[in-house]
Amino acid sequence: MRNYDQVTKTISLEGYGIKNAKVNYQLSPDELHDITISKGMGVEVSSGALAVNTGEFTGRSPKDRFIVKDDITKDRIWWGNINIPFKPESFDKLYDKVVGYLSEKELFVRDCYACADDNYKLNIRVINEYPWSNQFAYNMFLRPTDDALKNFEPEWTVVNAPGFMANAEKDGTRQHNFAILNFTKKIALIGGTGYTGEIKKGIFSALNFILPVFKNTLPMHCSANVGKDGDTSIFFGLSGTGKTTLSTDPDRSLIGDDEHGWTNENTVFNFEGGCYAKVINLSRDNEPEIYDAIKKGAILENVILKDNGDVDFEDKSITQNTRVSYPIHHIENIQVPSIGKNPKNIFFLTADAFGVIPPISKLTPSQAAYHFISGYTAKVAGTEAGVKEPVPSFSACFGAPFMPLHPSKYAEMLSKKMIDAGVNVWLVNTGWTGGPYGVGTRMKLKYTRAMIKAVLDGKLGLYNYDDYHIHSVFGVAQPRTCPGVPTSVLSPRATWNDDIAYYTTAFKLTNAFRENFKKFEAHCSEEIRRGGPQRYAF
Repeated sequence: MRNYDQVTKTISLEGYGIKNAKVNYQLSPDELHDITISKGMGVEVSSGALAVNTGEFTGRSPKDRFIVKDDITKDRIWWGNINIPFKPESFDKLYDKVVGYLSEKELFVRDCYACADDNYKLNIRVINEYPWSNQFAYNMFLRPTDDALKNFEPEWTVVNAPGFMANAEKDGTRQHNFAILNFTKKIALIGGTGYTGEIKKGIFSALNFILPVFKNTLPMHCSANVGKDGDTSIFFGLSGTGKTTLSTDPDRSLIGDDEHGWTNENTVFNFEGGCYAKVINLSRDNEPEIYDAIKKGAILENVILKDNGDVDFEDKSITQNTRVSYPIHHIENIQVPSIGKNPKNIFFLTADAFGVIPPISKLTPSQAAYHFISGYTAKVAGTEAGVKEPVPSFSACFGAPFMPLHPSKYAEMLSKKMIDAGVNVWLVNTGWTGGPYGVGTRMKLKYTRAMIKAVLDGKLGLYNYDDYHIHSVFGVAQPRTCPGVPTSVLSPRATWNDDIAYYTTAFKLTNAFRENFKKFEAHCSEEIRRGGPQRYAF
């Protein structure tokens, strides 16, 4: 049944329980940009991009993310403090409250889809209270053609009501904000937060369940690009480790910067139609492609503007997590469609604030599985309230908040694919060198880029004693030389000039690795368990 009108661009939401709403359907990004400004909800910066403030929440709220526990999920989800159960009857009551709140309001609706590979496409309808949230959906999801819209049937629905505040006591939430997935009703219900990342991560979390359970496809929190010879590289990493920066390479075509699937046909496809990049300390010199993508159509979040309308990318007075979303075509060198074949190299990115992990090292299959399950990076002062010195941070599969299944399930799939495809796996430290945070310095981006390039060009030698040194604490193989990188930089111990302090810190970190891994050991093989650091602190 046709439920839209191309002329008036409207659509009925009565079937969702939303009554008498003024519905703006499938508006263009320019229209949404102008409406946002006219409503006083954003401003245009000097580059033409839209700048908005997401309000109370400037990042995701993992403790307020829930999954409805029902017949589909009860025996499959890895329940705990990451995947928090929510009662079906509580969901129904809260849903009714949200759609009641949205009734009689002006709303913004977009039909779009996830997954660039047609064999895995997921049709989505996004219902937004705010125009700029709907523009975010345009940027981040894939955009159907006009012809495709004529017979578009949404499979999943995102209901996004930032202005609705839950009553924790009555509604079963932890506080007034929430993001809830219901796999039976195929709804992502989001309220009480204006942070747009909850929209994309809601669908990402859904796909992280759907793809492995029903499609035998590995979902990955990673970026990916492809070389001129057709070789695909995959970059895993948590926020701030360099996924977007390192995959946006003028010599390689970008597949996507955050979320991908790896199929049985050995192809890698992007879930999204855009990029969502951190912009703290952004400069054209270091990241020209991202810098130049911030133009009309892009949305900046929680940035501070100078008097002339320029963005002060160094100002973190609202948050360190300043962001920009833009459609992927804002990047010149992209893969069309967003699909790559023949994965050859995987990079695990970590921002080690302790400064003890080598800047690049090659991993064995068991080490790769161990580090994938661990998902290590570090928090530094200022990133979270109360953090005053480096703190180890582990996020399984480099994306635990979005992984509904036990991490070992994803690790098993990745290990099999790595072995079957003959992929090389590398651990890359984009964090500190010459000492920990506060003493050492951040690894120079030009050095990290040189290391990545050396891998892709096949210039890091063979896996043997002449070309590699086995790290005495972490057991990983670090190359002795690398084109474009001073030899001294390749050895983290050598950059410290204090062996005792270095090894004391390194052992402290290995103990944190082991302590974190205890919760996974029962689900992992002996081979994977031996992939971690084997030496203990005194």
